[in-house]
Amino acid sequence: MYIKEIKGNKRDYLPLLLLADEQDDMIERYLDRGTMFVLEEDGITKGECLVTNEGEGVLEIQNLAVAQAWQGKGYGKKMVEYVIERYQDQYEILQVGTGDSPLTVPFYEHCGFVRHQVLKNYMIDHYDRPIFEGGKQLIDKVYLRMSLSSGEKADGESKSGRYRDPAPQ
Repeated sequence: MYIKEIKGNKRDYLPLLLLADEQDDMIERYLDRGTMFVLEEDGITKGECLVTNEGEGVLEIQNLAVAQAWQGKGYGKKMVEYVIERYQDQYEILQVGTGDSPLTVPFYEHCGFVRHQVLKNYMIDHYDRPIFEGGKQLIDKVYLRMSLSSGEKADGESKSGRYRDPAPQ
């Protein structure tokens, strides 16, 4: 398994991006200004993560997705761990904004994020159709945060440096 940065042709990963953000025009808001990483194993792209610099020491995960066949196998958490390890000395805070989902919010909490802010009715006001996850319509957007300055990964283990980042594409 390895994680690599994608410098060009980010739109080639649109099918994965759409798993995490169901509306093209919402993805367009951050795609070009973000840094994208993909996780590959055995020649198969299994996941992607796109992060943006939000200023004032804040790095935001804008999009994190694992291909459906590979979900629930720890690849999403590996992507979060990679981002933490890569950016711990460059940013103070790692945050993520997501719909108030019964599936997604617990995932990020398991990775060590804590609830920070709720934007009421965000999903209704900014998406052109209702979005459902885990049988629930997503209405509010929840921001979760973690400190990157603690020297620990999201799960509290020491950093291992076990990911290799080949030459960017």
